[in-house]
Amino acid sequence: MSDTQMKRRARGGGGAARRAERTAVVIETAKYIERNIPNFEILTEEALEIIEHNAETVLEQIGVNFVNNPGALQLWRDAGADVEGERVRIPRGLARKLCSTAPSVYTQHARNPEKSVVIGGKTLVCAPVYGPPFVRDAAGGRRYATMEDFRNFVKLGYMSKWLHHSGGTVCEPTDIPVNKRHLDMLMAHMTLSDKPFMGSVTEPSRAQDSVEMCEVLFGKDFVQENTVMTSLINVNSPMTFDDVMMGSMEVYARNNQACILSPFIVGGAMAPVSVAGTLTQVLAEVLAGIAYNQLVRAGAPVIFGAFVTSIDMNSGAPTFGTPEASQILYGAGQLARRMNLPFRSGGGLCGSKLPDAQAAYESAHTLNAALLGGVNFMLHACGWLEGGLVSSYEKFVMDADQLGVLHKLAQGVSVTEDDQAMGAIAEVGPGGHYLGCAHTQENFKTAFWRTNVLDYKPFETWEEEGARDTQSLASIKVRQMLDTYQQPALDPAIAEALNAYVAEKKASMPDAFM
Repeated sequence: MSDTQMKRRARGGGGAARRAERTAVVIETAKYIERNIPNFEILTEEALEIIEHNAETVLEQIGVNFVNNPGALQLWRDAGADVEGERVRIPRGLARKLCSTAPSVYTQHARNPEKSVVIGGKTLVCAPVYGPPFVRDAAGGRRYATMEDFRNFVKLGYMSKWLHHSGGTVCEPTDIPVNKRHLDMLMAHMTLSDKPFMGSVTEPSRAQDSVEMCEVLFGKDFVQENTVMTSLINVNSPMTFDDVMMGSMEVYARNNQACILSPFIVGGAMAPVSVAGTLTQVLAEVLAGIAYNQLVRAGAPVIFGAFVTSIDMNSGAPTFGTPEASQILYGAGQLARRMNLPFRSGGGLCGSKLPDAQAAYESAHTLNAALLGGVNFMLHACGWLEGGLVSSYEKFVMDADQLGVLHKLAQGVSVTEDDQAMGAIAEVGPGGHYLGCAHTQENFKTAFWRTNVLDYKPFETWEEEGARDTQSLASIKVRQMLDTYQQPALDPAIAEALNAYVAEKKASMPDAFM
């Protein structure tokens, strides 16, 4: 064999080894993001003080409604609020004082301790899309979600490196009775993934089921002493707290489980059209909701939430990724930090019907705003389509891939001796190149963030492989991930106990689809 042939074989062998390394099945989860960059703060001190003063005025003079919840009204009376019917008016300073007992940082434990997450401070935890009744993929189009879809999304979340959290209702499985589907959804999160997850909030008894299933999974004492769920409690904006959401929050607070207290606002419909006016209402609602959470149990973990979008004044449809939404996110983040509370907002939000350029633009705006705005818990980080009506398979993996960019940006710029690269600059000198220098050889594997979905091949190679667009590449990635999924191990006794709990619960009630 000639020297040239030997060199070619050596190159080919190295290429084969690299290809094998790239295609090997590796289930890797990056640690939650810890920011080494400053937050972007859009509001001046004067603006913050005005908004805070106005929010307290709203609570004191206008008040909020706690509907169908006499127990909540009594707690407010006992705390010193003025209660008239279902309207609660809160004296200036009382809500903020009650909120002060909520922790600024807490840990949500996963069944795999290595995947537990810290929420608050400089951290950012990414969780997937939440709530859509429909799903979409390139092959089947748009359709009602099933339990099989739900399990698939949990598997994709488990397999996604940059996703830290399994989420909650990643889609709404419409083929399971309404009063029983929460049991199957929780089972999927508990058994198909070992990442942290969310509990049910659609009825207080389902929140209690969530707590009891966690007691099977983690142990009763552990659950009462630690936080193992972070669940979403929405306010019926404007300024109404219903008994279903508040009842679920009461269950979680009493059991030391975390709640995101989040106004759900479409600006122009459920809040004023101005940024400052919307932030005033957001803060008033959050103050009242978190204060009530602390009335139920002082010290229970809770997150300052803000889900705000605007409205298209021509069609009435909600819009996403708009500059006003980013301004509200930035401002709400400042208000949350002044309350010393963890902050929830953001996500890969878009109004597009397909995972197309509109979806990418709008999602990128919100994802970047979430990073820069100091978000600690980002729901809808991947998979959101059509204004939250659809969980998209392709967009799930596209978004989950792009979350890696946030990890890289959050690191900031390192200036260690190695990063200064003075030796490399001296080695190469004028007119050379850095491809073969020692510094490049030592660092090339970790120097740059690399996508697992997008295509950077030369045109000729791309064309030979079918000229595939991003949705096509994402479809292939979805199939690869589901085909290579491997279920994380779970103690057989715990799995058996969970199955028995679910079976007993289901047998105790008839099916209900309303």
